[in-house]
Amino acid sequence: MLRLDGIHCYYGDVHVLKDVSLQLSPGEILCLLGRNGAGKTTTLRAIMGLVKPRSGRIALDGRELTGLRPHEIPRFGIGYVPQGRRIFPFLTVGENLKMGLLLKGSGDEALDWVLDLFPALRPRLRQRAGTLSGGEQQMLATARALCTGPKVLLMDEPSEGLMPTLIRRLLDTIRALKARQVGVLLVEQKIDLALRVADRVVLLENGSVRYESTPEALASNPEVLLRYLGVRR
Repeated sequence: MLRLDGIHCYYGDVHVLKDVSLQLSPGEILCLLGRNGAGKTTTLRAIMGLVKPRSGRIALDGRELTGLRPHEIPRFGIGYVPQGRRIFPFLTVGENLKMGLLLKGSGDEALDWVLDLFPALRPRLRQRAGTLSGGEQQMLATARALCTGPKVLLMDEPSEGLMPTLIRRLLDTIRALKARQVGVLLVEQKIDLALRVADRVVLLENGSVRYESTPEALASNPEVLLRYLGVRR
């Protein structure tokens, strides 16, 4: 289980996360929702050690992660698909995937599983990653994170810029991870997508958790949708 207890983060003097507490169970899909600037991406960056909490605790299966350096955290079971993909454009697809495999010494079995999830990448293993389409680059970023064999996968706006067919593939992939007991912490702007795939949703506003519910309860609460997300249903 991934736990965040009372996390406070700052950018300089700006207090961006205020007493954020979350928990994510194995195989659970938790979606963070909120307006721009609510603290969603900062929450993921805090988990990955890219933003250092001034107080609070982050732990995975009871192991303290707070204070670890960013390159150490994936070794303990957390994969990260950042906004903007952040692939290595001058390396081939295969070399990008190998970067994930090297983290834990994973081999052909892990690679085959990832390529079964993203079959479009298999014929492109020798192709430079920077020449892929936007959708293919998103597949590669997700596949590379999965090559690390994570217990938890953090995904920051993975549907951004994707065509509907690729969004459906993304949803299928997230559901496949759920079946393998991988927890997914998903930041998403597309409200309908989040409500379709999540087990729970958490709404952030000004760096604080304001609302937590099931997708069904949120979808039936137009007042909350309008107040925190600016959405009318």
